[in-house]
Amino acid sequence: MNTRLPSLLLVAFGLFVLNGCTSLPSVGPDYEEPTVEMPDAWHESVQEDLADGEPDLKTWWTVFNDETLNELIDRASTNNLDLKTAAARVEQAAALRGVSASQWWPEIVAGAGASAFQTSVAQTPSGSDRRGELYEAGLGMAWELDLWGRVRRSVESSDASLQASVENYRDIMVVLYANIAANYINARTLQERLSFATNNLEAQDKTLKLTLNRFDAGLVPALDVSQAKLNRFRTESAIPQLRQTLVETINRLSVLTGQMPYALEQELMKTKPIPHPRREVVAGLPAELLRQRPDIRRAERELAAQNALIGATQAELYPTLTLPGTLTVQSPNGNLFDGANVAYGFGPQLKWSIFNGRRVRSQVDAERAATKVALHSYEQTILLALEEVEGAMAAFAYENDRVSFLEEAEASANKSVQLVTELYKSGLTDFQNVLNMEQALLEQQDQLATSRGRISANLVAIYKALGGGWAPPAEIE
Repeated sequence: MNTRLPSLLLVAFGLFVLNGCTSLPSVGPDYEEPTVEMPDAWHESVQEDLADGEPDLKTWWTVFNDETLNELIDRASTNNLDLKTAAARVEQAAALRGVSASQWWPEIVAGAGASAFQTSVAQTPSGSDRRGELYEAGLGMAWELDLWGRVRRSVESSDASLQASVENYRDIMVVLYANIAANYINARTLQERLSFATNNLEAQDKTLKLTLNRFDAGLVPALDVSQAKLNRFRTESAIPQLRQTLVETINRLSVLTGQMPYALEQELMKTKPIPHPRREVVAGLPAELLRQRPDIRRAERELAAQNALIGATQAELYPTLTLPGTLTVQSPNGNLFDGANVAYGFGPQLKWSIFNGRRVRSQVDAERAATKVALHSYEQTILLALEEVEGAMAAFAYENDRVSFLEEAEASANKSVQLVTELYKSGLTDFQNVLNMEQALLEQQDQLATSRGRISANLVAIYKALGGGWAPPAEIE
């Protein structure tokens, strides 16, 4: 009896147990999430416009109490193509993770064949048949035993990359919802500006008629009529540009919701007021950004993925133990079940790259440097996030201050137009004062509408900067 086969099988079983032992150390550094110092609170200059507490960021757009906005975001969540692309990338990363994990297992290849042959006369012994047939079937196996953790580190990197792709999906979702809200607010702001411009145009038409009547009566010079026409047509010239920008904004909203550019034109052309929040704005604490912002979470996962590649590369410095094997059956008559036709080969093989011109060590150095790059990118992402939140909060706070002054200025301009018009009718002032006041009124009303829109847009920017639009895993029901 051949005793080598049981001995080799015993060795193979031992190697199988060794490969499956998860307590074996892996080369390379174990990942530790970086410790980041975050401020305890936001800058005090913007605190007075923000309430204390934990913000409701998952569906932040509902603070505007605008059903049209809610509907647009619902459509985008299912139809936006950027979001669908990000979801497909998550699927791709999950599949690539499966590719890495497949290295845990042996690769077994099966093959079979049948051939007919004829040898030459010179090669065929006298009296032998020159023609014949050969049937064969076999299995081949190759299995790398993960003694140093190359596969474990590769799977660890793939796991982190998969998680990073999920965070990328969430980041696109955050940006998408903020873009929809910002464009929707811009559309309503443009409609209010158009309304102010149209109302002023009607008032300036009356002023033009007044100057014509007074000119016909010989009470004022032709200059008054020319100036009234100038004012009137200058106001009208601004309206087409506002309408063009409104159409472009509606087209943008249509595309963001996964539709043709003109799809929302009929729905959104109906004028509605600028949406404003119906409750206090809560911003939370700076430390919550690490948990809430997907771009920070993605950068941290990318760092973890890169860190694992150091060990995966460093494992190439050590010997590779492979368990190959073959099992073949060959028969000239098709009888593949005869034990005499069986051939096999089996046994562990050791391979060690003793000299490679520092190729592997240089690659390890490169992976370590790439990990430093990922770390600094993570730290920079945090700083930029803090800057974005602080900037959005400051813009929201100071625009709230500005709009109160603009409301007073608009009321004063409105009253001034009424007073100066009466004085002009009475002949107590010249038309230049009327002209100046009408221009000032249009300017103040346009600035007021723009400022009102900016307040809501800055609130959107705050929620975007805080990473609103999704709930961290512990909060998902």
